[in-house]
Amino acid sequence: MPKMKTRRSAAKRFKLTGTGKIKRNRANKAHILTKKSPKRKRQLRKSTILTSAEVKRVKKMLAL
Repeated sequence: MPKMKTRRSAAKRFKLTGTGKIKRNRANKAHILTKKSPKRKRQLRKSTILTSAEVKRVKKMLAL
């Protein structure tokens, strides 16, 4: 059986942490920033851990 190919689009968006969790960046920081509060924009800079509901699907895309 051939090797599983990684979906490159997913590989660019998700990173694996040392403990095996999957990290992603937050969305909604590209435009329409005037109506968003400074606190909200500051929090959007930080990355976050994927929820358990999405982990299985993303691991399949990353061929893990």
